[in-house]
Amino acid sequence: MTVEPTLYSTVSRPFIEDWLQALRMLCTTAQYMSLLDRADLASGTGDEQGRVTLDQIVGLYRLAAVETGDEMMGLWSRPIRPRALQHLLTSVREATTLASALYRFSTFWNLLLDDHQFTLNEMDGVLTLALHRQSDAPSQRFGHMLILKLAHGLLSWLARQEVPVKEVGFAFKRPDFAPDYAIIFPAPVLFDCAQTSISFDPGKLGNVQVRSTADLDIFLENAPRDWIFTQSRSHTQSLRVRSYLGRVGWQDANLTHAAHAMHMTPRTLIRKLDADGTSFQGIKDALRRDIAIDDLRKGDKSVEAIALDVGFSSSANFHRAFRRWTGNTPSSYRRKMT
Repeated sequence: MTVEPTLYSTVSRPFIEDWLQALRMLCTTAQYMSLLDRADLASGTGDEQGRVTLDQIVGLYRLAAVETGDEMMGLWSRPIRPRALQHLLTSVREATTLASALYRFSTFWNLLLDDHQFTLNEMDGVLTLALHRQSDAPSQRFGHMLILKLAHGLLSWLARQEVPVKEVGFAFKRPDFAPDYAIIFPAPVLFDCAQTSISFDPGKLGNVQVRSTADLDIFLENAPRDWIFTQSRSHTQSLRVRSYLGRVGWQDANLTHAAHAMHMTPRTLIRKLDADGTSFQGIKDALRRDIAIDDLRKGDKSVEAIALDVGFSSSANFHRAFRRWTGNTPSSYRRKMT
């Protein structure tokens, strides 16, 4: 299931910091810096306000999984050896239902993980895959996100459509970068839970579709894009608005038009966006920021042209806004990217 990521999406640098810390433990300093450099991430080291594109995440995963010999790149106490993902796909591909695919997923990982174990339970019409900690070690936030998203991505691959998620819970405190999880998961995300888990409505799982060996090879070749970045923009209201702005042009769009396109009143849309922890103007600003970052990285336009394209009447106003968004001026950000 090859799906383009949400339009111009970025996540904050702290969102991947746990992952980077794990990589540092696996690599020499030179090897680590080489990985970041080749993934176009070296320039943002230590930048709490920096932004990371989905392409950068995919690029670093592909490099690091090969060079470290660990397909989970130090995120778990035991290395996940090469070809583990291939064996997992081979196993779940034989499942006759998506629920049984989840069971195969859980038993596979329970053979490999020492510090956590999965359970799969259905109660009160909710099917929940939960990750139980087996030691006092703190939860690895990026690792927990990645393994839950792998479960969702595999189910969606088997169904040939994105499987609806009922709820996601994490066994760690709500981080400052909590809004970034909306880019990854098409569901409400909770924090400070007893276990990390992902829940589904069994009646909405759909059916397993036949997947060939060629399909499996394509999935592996695209990894991790097809299982991390599914069509989550079609679910949460904030990402639906972002997608709408990308389609119709954010310059002339307003809250009333967006609400009408989503078949609700402006008041209802405001309430739903508030529940997502954002606002219509906040979404527009985030999209403008990410379009500007994308253009700065490409290097085809002047800073002045980018400022006009994202709706600023002067370069000075754009500089102030960009510094507020990223902690850098547009020119310094571009220099870091080149």
